[in-house]
Amino acid sequence: MDKHISRRTLVAAALAAAAPALFAQATTPEGTLRLVVPFGAGTTTDIVSRVVGEGLAKALQQTVVVDNRAGAGGSTGSDQVAKAAPDGRTIVMGTVGTHAINASLFRKLPYDPLRDFAPVALVGFTPTLLVVAADSPAKTLADLKAMAARPEGVTFASAGNGTSGHLAGEMLAQRLGVKMTHVPYKEGAMAMTAVMGRQVDLMFYHPAAVMPQVKGGKLRALGASSAVRSAAAPEVATLMEQGLPDFDLVAWFMLYAPAATPPAALARLRTASASVLASPEVANKLREQGVEQRALRADELAAFNRGEIDKWAQLVKRSGAQVD
Repeated sequence: MDKHISRRTLVAAALAAAAPALFAQATTPEGTLRLVVPFGAGTTTDIVSRVVGEGLAKALQQTVVVDNRAGAGGSTGSDQVAKAAPDGRTIVMGTVGTHAINASLFRKLPYDPLRDFAPVALVGFTPTLLVVAADSPAKTLADLKAMAARPEGVTFASAGNGTSGHLAGEMLAQRLGVKMTHVPYKEGAMAMTAVMGRQVDLMFYHPAAVMPQVKGGKLRALGASSAVRSAAAPEVATLMEQGLPDFDLVAWFMLYAPAATPPAALARLRTASASVLASPEVANKLREQGVEQRALRADELAAFNRGEIDKWAQLVKRSGAQVD
């Protein structure tokens, strides 16, 4: 059994058990706040949502329902919130996938990431780390470039077509000017296992997953995808530090309400969220998942989201990935 996945699942279970106000069910009773997680239990998005949901339950003095609605790359749960009653009682933990990448990845996305939502708060972001097997001949980025310069190039794994790991790999190939063949898997743990076994040469994945394997001697980290080093892996130089220009790709999490949510209800959610995210306890729990915080005002959130949609659209186009 994968140690990281086991730990994440246990953390999620512990959070659920420790917070009586957090439970999952199909309907939202009167007086509760429904927090939709558009991915399955035990995922990073789920764990982050439970940390934030527990804080919101205390800040708002009301029950918070954590409702996992996985499917279609997160678009199933996101669409439910886009079409939910705008009464301030339903929010979604959006991600770089659901509210940026999917906008260009899906031919017929059932919602508009900007028009159909009101952003509440940026919860945080996590860079991805470029990793190879610990016994890979690539000990540096320069070594990897030399490997990729061979006629057969190199292979890179991801958690699926159009994911941030896939698109980061496409950008790396473009920046290095080499051939890199994408090998998609159904989930990140499977991709990471393939890299550790050297069935695939490399991958980009988040620090919470790969750093235990790096410290355990199964993976080697060659670089971080963000503009600054990850707090979860400060010893790993960024790819920009290593000479790759404008290589700043991070996954992120943002709370959204339906677009027509009344200003008073939206203000209440934003005030509570700001209080929760400022809590040292919550910040520490997020850091354990490799999630770092970036302060943005409420009036900056839409512009941030728009910029992310534009940035990832270029990578989706370059990758050729498309979902009907």
